Amino acid sequence: MSSDNRFGYTACVTKRLVDIDDDLLAEARVLTGAATMKEAVNAALQQVIDGELRRRHLRRLEAGEGTDLADEQVMRSAWR
Repeated sequence: MSSDNRFGYTACVTKRLVDIDDDLLAEARVLTGAATMKEAVNAALQQVIDGELRRRHLRRLEAGEGTDLADEQVMRSAWR
């Protein structure tokens, strides 16, 4: 275990002083089920990232990128 992680921090965590809207934070805590401000902020940030990754994946699927759906041989054998 690294010395940074002993205290609950990792090398990629930076302490920041930010102004956060109290009402937004309270709503984020309720919606994420977070017990602390830190948990709520991290959960909200993760949800933003996850949402964008899902949208990107959906756009790739809609465009047929990375699929064999246009390959007639694959599609013929898929229905057998």
